[in-house]
Amino acid sequence: MESILSAVVSGEATRQDFAALPLPESYRAVTVRKQEAEMFAGLESRDKDPRKSLHVEQVPVPELGPGEALVAVMASSVNYNSVWSSIFEPLPTFGFLERYGRHSPLGKRHDLPYHVIGSDLAGVVLRTGPGVNAWHPGDEVVAHCLSVELESADGHGDTMLDPAQRIWGFETNFGGLAQLALVKSNQLMPKPGHLSWEEAAASGLVNSTAYRQLVSRNGAGMKQGDNVLIWGASGGLGSYATQLALAGGANPVCVVSSPQKADICRAMGAEAIIDRSAEGYRFWKDEQTQDPREWKRLGGRIRELTGGEDVDIVFEHPGRETFGASVFVTRKGGTIVTCASTSGFVHQYDNRYLWMSLKRIVGSHFANYREAWEANRLVAKGKIHPTLSRTYTLDETGQAAYDVHRNLHQGKVGVLCLAPEEGLGVRDHELRARHLDAINRFRIAAPPAG
Repeated sequence: MESILSAVVSGEATRQDFAALPLPESYRAVTVRKQEAEMFAGLESRDKDPRKSLHVEQVPVPELGPGEALVAVMASSVNYNSVWSSIFEPLPTFGFLERYGRHSPLGKRHDLPYHVIGSDLAGVVLRTGPGVNAWHPGDEVVAHCLSVELESADGHGDTMLDPAQRIWGFETNFGGLAQLALVKSNQLMPKPGHLSWEEAAASGLVNSTAYRQLVSRNGAGMKQGDNVLIWGASGGLGSYATQLALAGGANPVCVVSSPQKADICRAMGAEAIIDRSAEGYRFWKDEQTQDPREWKRLGGRIRELTGGEDVDIVFEHPGRETFGASVFVTRKGGTIVTCASTSGFVHQYDNRYLWMSLKRIVGSHFANYREAWEANRLVAKGKIHPTLSRTYTLDETGQAAYDVHRNLHQGKVGVLCLAPEEGLGVRDHELRARHLDAINRFRIAAPPAG
């Protein structure tokens, strides 16, 4: 592994040099273990501790198959699916791996008693399998997390509709929170040259998800002038949605939970901000009963901030806690687009406000390759910036996942894998200098470590 790291850090190794590097027999990776899948049985979600379930251990290097690439991972990041994996919710990920194992002989590689998790990476291609022509050893890349077989006609209009679509590092093995990762070649995209490894690794999943959800015609199809309500606007998803709204000429209405998070949104350029904690919104009277008066109060507050207009789009991901309010406050003919349910999967809303006002609920899940590529292209051009607030070592991944689980973070948190320190991997120093303040925006505002 030292020879691989030396070649990457030198910045002078050629394709031939990388292709000639010997591969190790094993590598360090963050795993969950099948035998521990019931370790949190009986506990509430909030009481499950990723520091107890995530392990950093040596695992064998997987066999490289057709259409695949083995990547040296310089940095990765923690997404909420990493938290789900670590607390075995909504169910242990080993069921995904078992089904993949039944899919094909190559799929059997993924069905193991351990799961290497993680759905982001920035790194360098080491090897490519048969049939890979667009990528070569030595290419500096980031990866999006759509793993797709494309053997069904259903996936050829939109690969997210392929019946064999999976999220890499969550529904497949050999993910990005490791020193090496196995990906399909059509997951690879060029690493933005002005970013360090950890900065480049921060955007893939969340930026692509937000792009499809908000911008793409597969999502809300946002246009100039739209009012967009963004829940958790300083968080991993919301921070990219806020940037995409601003870059696209829309008006984000940012919902946050603290003055510090409100300041982050202002620093991004947002003006309409609701601090839901300071304003005391309580959308549920108890576990079974929502409070429509609070929906109306939120709607009134939105109109105060927009000059009397309701929102055209609601960027939804909290789920159960907020969904009733989201449906209510959307304008007639507007769109509620949802990609997650971090507060609960069973949503309740008053259907009268949906059908009688001709509103739409759109489900959005990650992004296809084209959408992920366009989202990455915006980052590479300096139009959208990483929202990295803190970086952890590979051995500290459990703490990183704990902090995300407890919402102790801003934006995204990164993990150094092979990279020995932060700040490495920058190639375009001129572009970086023009955007340095924006790149560091979330780092400056990061709260103390949890």
